[in-house]
Amino acid sequence: MEQLTRGLLLVLLFPCCLTQTTPRTDRLKVRLTGFPRKHNEGRVELFHKGEWGTICDDDFSIVNAHVLCRQLGFVEATGWTHSAKYGKGSGKIWLDNVLCSGSEKSIEQCKSRGWGNSDCTHDEDAGVVCKDERIPGFVDSNVIDAHVDENKIEEVRLQPVVVAAKKKLPITEGVVEVKYKDGWAQVCDLGWTIKNTRVLCGMLGFPHERKKPNSLNSSNLEHPSKSYFHVHSVACTGTEVHLAACPLEFSKPNSTSTCVGGSPAVISCMPGPLFMQNSSLKKKLKISTNVRLKGGARLGEGRVEVLKDSEWGTVCDDRWNLPSASVVCRELGFGSAKEAFTGARMGQGMGPIYMNEVKCVGHEKSIWSCPFRNITSEDCQHMEDAAVRCNIPYMGLENKIRITGGRTQNEGRVEVLSADPNGTLSWGLICGEGWSTKEAMVACRQLGLGYANQGLQETWYWDSSNVTDMVMSGVKCTGSELSLSQCQHHKTISCQKAAAKFSAGVICSETVSDLVLNASLVQQTVYIEDRPLHMLYCAAEEDCLSKSAAKANWPYGHRRLLRFSSQIHNIGRADFKPKAGRHSWVWHACHAHYHSMDIFTHYDLLNANGTKVAEGHKASFCLEDTDCHEGVSKRYECANFGDQGITVGCWDLYRHDIDCQWIDITDVKPGNYIMQVVINPNQEVAESDFTNNAMKCNCKYDGHRIWLHNCHIGDAFSEEAERRFEKYPGQLNNKIS
Repeated sequence: MEQLTRGLLLVLLFPCCLTQTTPRTDRLKVRLTGFPRKHNEGRVELFHKGEWGTICDDDFSIVNAHVLCRQLGFVEATGWTHSAKYGKGSGKIWLDNVLCSGSEKSIEQCKSRGWGNSDCTHDEDAGVVCKDERIPGFVDSNVIDAHVDENKIEEVRLQPVVVAAKKKLPITEGVVEVKYKDGWAQVCDLGWTIKNTRVLCGMLGFPHERKKPNSLNSSNLEHPSKSYFHVHSVACTGTEVHLAACPLEFSKPNSTSTCVGGSPAVISCMPGPLFMQNSSLKKKLKISTNVRLKGGARLGEGRVEVLKDSEWGTVCDDRWNLPSASVVCRELGFGSAKEAFTGARMGQGMGPIYMNEVKCVGHEKSIWSCPFRNITSEDCQHMEDAAVRCNIPYMGLENKIRITGGRTQNEGRVEVLSADPNGTLSWGLICGEGWSTKEAMVACRQLGLGYANQGLQETWYWDSSNVTDMVMSGVKCTGSELSLSQCQHHKTISCQKAAAKFSAGVICSETVSDLVLNASLVQQTVYIEDRPLHMLYCAAEEDCLSKSAAKANWPYGHRRLLRFSSQIHNIGRADFKPKAGRHSWVWHACHAHYHSMDIFTHYDLLNANGTKVAEGHKASFCLEDTDCHEGVSKRYECANFGDQGITVGCWDLYRHDIDCQWIDITDVKPGNYIMQVVINPNQEVAESDFTNNAMKCNCKYDGHRIWLHNCHIGDAFSEEAERRFEKYPGQLNNKIS
């Protein structure tokens, strides 16, 4: 509506500038192009006066997108993009301030400034996302499908010169080969520059390029006489995210495709620390400590978070594009960006939003070196958090693991490829003892199937396979490893339940939940209550009091309770639901509700050395949607034995006056402490991020009153600030207050 209003104002104030474009006798050619390119989305380009050009995003709207998508043969548009999301075009910007009514058959029938009349740059190229459904019987030879362009480059690979190098992954240097149509071809190196190498290394998942290949030259090539050169000239600027975005000269049809005076192009790339095989060199390579990715299902993707004044925050997606995303990817040790996501595609953050309208060129060493606007409260919300998916090197890890016997391709018994003493490779099982969500997370990541929804210790109910030997046991992962082989495990197989029925299994998922506690609400609602024992019989049955309560003179006396409200948000991409089915929920007559999880939250009071001085735990009295963000509907309600859970975009509020919403501090002496709350402490239910499940506060107790300050979720501060926080309870530097 805002953009439409802007357009109407332009019509009223500058009627000379907007014209009704008259239909041409020859049909206007339209195509979708750019990166990441799909058949139903991309940068819009129009063919006018013998030249391809773009459309500016000023006043662009979904109505314009509908017209373009129908012109391209799709039933409608599902969205549109601004700020050159699919990369910057070249040449003319043919149309600007386009205003369609929606009934037009072609974009040229809509109002605009007129052909070639624009005040934009290619940073503002518009794109469309069309619904992947064709108009029945649509035939239009004027629609150009960029995917059938015979010169389109689909993939790039490095062909190692030395055969032995093929066994070492990732391959960092070799002969450049491009895939087009159904084959692979080489690139002529005449005029080749280091800028070309930078673009190719980025595509292959490497952050940096080497100026000179270590051991590559044309005389080493195995069959130079048989080489077919599809590309003869490459002129990248070094900021492109894909070779096809560079000016290229292709071989002519039916030509000999030789490279007279040149050789096949060879490059050498520098991998990031995660993929470096040389351990001594790996220590020297450092990735950014003030930028990170959160909430991604796979390596090299996630919500972009940046560190400022010792506290992590997010980036707004206004004008977020591939060049800016590529700067983030490279500084984190990956290649260039494959996709730049908007609209909190990798989940919403909870902290401050630091950056808006980031405008990187692509050669910057950090996103902090790029121009950006500071945020005002009206600018952005977390539903606009920017995210990235980076190119990562091919490691071949998915070839060393597989799952079998499951009902779908996302679940099954885990089998790994291992070598016997003679070097013979064979598939084997993993002992299910000790197998947990963390190990399953690594397995699903290695399989390329996203998150682990569940880690299973028994798989007897799935179809058995011919593989029966255990080859791995005692697997213990931190959850961040790239493959199971990087996790700790027994040197010799030790498994009490050696039968294949009790081997480890996984259920993987593209999306999972992510619970985060509202730390500021805890700080705002905390207080002390001296509650009479005769009012605590029910709580005692629920085991919500400290052990010394059992020795109290019931019903006389009282317990001192530290009370507070907790508001638990689901900022993930899937609903949080109890692991146990409703058939196994336990009815508690005292509180007249079902418990769906044995332990849902831990409440602890810690002293300076981390020892618990008081603790509490809360079973999920009932998991339900207390309230939701605007536009999100509640799905879970405990009443009448209803479904339990927390919907994405909703939160479950446990008020301070609810039973067991406390820590029993009757036996605690005055002093400085750390209060800690941990959600889903046993990690029974899968989440995309467990580092934000803990909340900590500095706590000062004088024996009569209590103060909380610096309440924050576990990963909100920098590592240095967190160390200071834990070292000096109640005395944290005001810089991060």
